[in-house]
Amino acid sequence: MFGIDVRQKAWSAGLIVLFFVAWELFCLMTGMSDLVLPRPSQVFVTLFQRFPVLWPHIVQTLATTMFGFVLGVALGVALGAIIGVSRTAYDTCYPLLIGFSSIPKVAVVPIFVLWFGSGTVPAVLTALSICFFPIVVNIATGLATTEPELEDVLKALGASKFDILWNVGLPRTMPFFFASLKVAISYAFVGAVLSETVASNRGIGNVMMTASSNFNVPLVFAGLFVLAGLGVALYAVFSLIEGRVTGWATRKNDVIAT
Repeated sequence: MFGIDVRQKAWSAGLIVLFFVAWELFCLMTGMSDLVLPRPSQVFVTLFQRFPVLWPHIVQTLATTMFGFVLGVALGVALGAIIGVSRTAYDTCYPLLIGFSSIPKVAVVPIFVLWFGSGTVPAVLTALSICFFPIVVNIATGLATTEPELEDVLKALGASKFDILWNVGLPRTMPFFFASLKVAISYAFVGAVLSETVASNRGIGNVMMTASSNFNVPLVFAGLFVLAGLGVALYAVFSLIEGRVTGWATRKNDVIAT
């Protein structure tokens, strides 16, 4: 199993390296202008040179994203649990959630700015509003898909609704929950950076907008690389936690390997 994981990581790393090499060669062979598509080597040099300046903005974006993400998880779990165990709540709340999730969040940012002013709060609220929906859906799905036959058997054995929820519903929901976390953290980054480009004077989104207005395209791409790296790192963290907590629900590759 360890050998399989190493090979998979090696293939992933090799594919990333191949992508950057192809990108570099394409820019060199076509003479592509830096104002259109900078070479990866230029982007990494810019990232290295500007890192002391970028660091406070990276911390700002990461803190804003995580704060909005934590609030979104708390709200999503609470609302998803209510919807998952109550048919009335499902019929009442789900259409409202669908309608809210269908609103482009870029249209909500000006409202947050109007209410709270520019700065951190609109970014946190945008991250929250864009990341909590997948958590609600997955939590509600995990709780609502408990087999009625299993519930009937447990009730016949004297289990209360809380016992069924705690001992059956909660474990069944864990794979859904961690799957939603990996999606939600990416959405939270999108929301935070979206708000920073519109209504903040700090953060990677603001840096990218300022660099774009100054035609500093390598710095714009450096910001994209930072966001991609943060997103991949947090995705890997949640994947690791998911494997520890819900390993029983993960299909193993042992049979395939043999």
